Amino acid sequence: MALGGGVVGDLAGFAAAIYLRGVPLVQLPTTLLAQIDSSVGGKTAVNLPFGKNLVGAFHQPNAVVIDSETLTTLPRREMVSGFCEMVKQSVVASPELFARTTMVLNKVISNREILLEREFEELIASHCGFKAAIVANDERESAKRSDGLSRRVLNFGHTTAHALEAITNYKLFRHGEAVGHGMVVAGELSKNLGLLSDAELESLREAVTLCGPLPSAEALDVNRIIKALQRDKKSIAGQVNWVLLEGIGRPRIVPGKEISSKILRQSLRSGLQWPNKRKPSGR
Repeated sequence: MALGGGVVGDLAGFAAAIYLRGVPLVQLPTTLLAQIDSSVGGKTAVNLPFGKNLVGAFHQPNAVVIDSETLTTLPRREMVSGFCEMVKQSVVASPELFARTTMVLNKVISNREILLEREFEELIASHCGFKAAIVANDERESAKRSDGLSRRVLNFGHTTAHALEAITNYKLFRHGEAVGHGMVVAGELSKNLGLLSDAELESLREAVTLCGPLPSAEALDVNRIIKALQRDKKSIAGQVNWVLLEGIGRPRIVPGKEISSKILRQSLRSGLQWPNKRKPSGR
């Protein structure tokens, strides 16, 4: 039984996967990020010094039990991290889930009691339902798939996020915070490639803003980030694949070879500088 956040769930899940070639597992996630994402789907793994989640196994839980009251015990940064993951999931899911998510996040700014209300419970359930539907269609994240139900679309924002975590030794960012930065970078890339409109990029930025303040990434060396991108665990035959957006709810997988070095650098700089120029959240 894994009672805790995503790290606890991953560690317990990995142990359950390899002990006696697999024993039953119950996930009891206590953080928002774990409740809507890592507890659902069967991916379990641990980090190595040179990369995130590089040793792991697929092991589906027998049950996932969620008590949203645990969210009221969390520090601010844990909630910001979970909110970012909510935005990530909703923006690749559908315009409807994205609209519901941003509407609820707007309410949380002025009233944290909404975390205990049915509206928030139903939002968590919708996110779990979307993640479960993706996993049912593509449990092992097939490298041959690139459609909207490919499990790979859940990596939106994660390519940059994993690089940011790696070059800061997993000490500066919580995972969802790094994903927040990564989503804006992916949005900038999408716009610079002519896939995403300015208005939709602004909608994405506003949604990330609603999540709360992120640790600054502006001073990080772009060259180090690019080097870390090349070691991304999602690369195929040495090729990084980006999950970008053609619109809200319309993810698209784009091979790294289709993105010039100039556009990548421009998007990284713009995306990582942007949060420090936004209006501060009232959260």
